[in-house]
Amino acid sequence: MKVHFVLHETFEVPGAYLKWAQERGHQVTTTKVYEKELLPKTIDGIDFLIVMGGPQSPDEDRENFPYYDPKAELAFMKEAIAADIYIVGVCLGAQLLSVAYGAEYEHSPEREIGVFPITLTEAGLKDNHVKVFGQTLNIGHWHGDMPGLTEDAVVLATSQGCPRQIIRFSPKHYAFQAHLEFDPEAVDLLIAADGEEVLEEQSKKLTYVQKPEAIRNYDYREMNAKLYAFLDSLTN
Repeated sequence: MKVHFVLHETFEVPGAYLKWAQERGHQVTTTKVYEKELLPKTIDGIDFLIVMGGPQSPDEDRENFPYYDPKAELAFMKEAIAADIYIVGVCLGAQLLSVAYGAEYEHSPEREIGVFPITLTEAGLKDNHVKVFGQTLNIGHWHGDMPGLTEDAVVLATSQGCPRQIIRFSPKHYAFQAHLEFDPEAVDLLIAADGEEVLEEQSKKLTYVQKPEAIRNYDYREMNAKLYAFLDSLTN
């Protein structure tokens, strides 16, 4: 299987998603948006599209991020939707997937940074793939926005700070606002990008922002294993 990653920033790494693809022997290709790499001309030959996160928004102007072309990404994602290949959007990627489906992304009620539990909805517990997470699971978060909803979208998981953590847009297309891919390297990069002192201050004022030390010290192996189980279930 050919898995293609769209990466928006050096500090938003695919973590356990990439490790899963490599360990399962899949062919991996990437578009590094931050290096001004162009998306593939066609979705042909790609079996699984994984669009990762970034500080951008689906409608971000190119003045702030000259290398980021949301219109091109949305067109590519619409092609992937039409081809009905596997798609997972993560954080910004989740919001882009919702927009590609015709929804409007929104601001999350709370900014979430750190590790907090998600709770599966009744639909989530019945979903063939997401149910592997169990009723609740501690998961990584690093966001201020969330995906929009279409008429047919199904919310599969929520958190106290965000009502749209996992959304199914079709049997093969999932949006993850949360970050099951986090590992020590990934969170170190994000902490460095946001700034240690900035996060320390935010943790004193915002309910769902943890101290950098707590984020670093968390053991991410369980959520990574659950992500592997989801991806195995989705693609088998």
